[in-house]
Amino acid sequence: MMTLAERHQFILNRIQQDQYINVVELCKELKVSSVTIRKDLKLLEDKNLLFRTHGGATINNPYTVDRPVNEKEKLQSVEKNKIGAAAAKLLKENDSIVVASGTTLLYFVKNIPPGLNLTVVTSSLNISVEFIRDPEVEVIQLGGLLRKSSSSVMGAYAEQILQDFYFNTLFLGVDGIDLEHGFTTTNAMEAHLNRQMIKVSQKVVVLADSTKFGKRGFGKICGFEDVDHIITDKGVSQQILNHLEGLGVTVTVV
Repeated sequence: MMTLAERHQFILNRIQQDQYINVVELCKELKVSSVTIRKDLKLLEDKNLLFRTHGGATINNPYTVDRPVNEKEKLQSVEKNKIGAAAAKLLKENDSIVVASGTTLLYFVKNIPPGLNLTVVTSSLNISVEFIRDPEVEVIQLGGLLRKSSSSVMGAYAEQILQDFYFNTLFLGVDGIDLEHGFTTTNAMEAHLNRQMIKVSQKVVVLADSTKFGKRGFGKICGFEDVDHIITDKGVSQQILNHLEGLGVTVTVV
């Protein structure tokens, strides 16, 4: 049987490799009780070596913070552009789509080829502006309370307008993807608007770079059962990809 130090080193090696570890799996591999593993994780968290989550632990801080849109746009810009380009390839002539707010979605819109006939409903002011010069795209801007940090609207008025439409696809950005908690954002009102978008969409595509995995925000949007497709980058571990595949979610890695 391993010593305490050996057990801790094993846990740290695993979490460095997979980014996330599960208590049940560690119990099987180390042949110790869940009480022992939870004590180990607490000791390692007290030393700032990992972050405990429900049922396991992660190497990344799981709690997201709200940042201004101009700051977020600079983060993972190469990955976001690749994700946006892959999402744009899903579009077909005469599609009706709803586009939520988020910097990855702005990259998606910038990659849409000109001349494609689309009907777009969006909560994002920046996304509406991107379509101004394209005469083939009909844009309906949702109204409501302005969320300045994301240059988007939210609230009851925006949700009411959505009830008049039904879309082929929702393109959704998130602040966090947690394997147990689902998809989240930092703002509860925006999360509620996103849930209404899901209700009026035939298909839901989440655009999220790999830094969003293992994170969670204040407002829960939905679980994995509500999402059809995730487009992300190569920074996601194989363990997470396998888990998503097991849940029946299509994943495109760019």
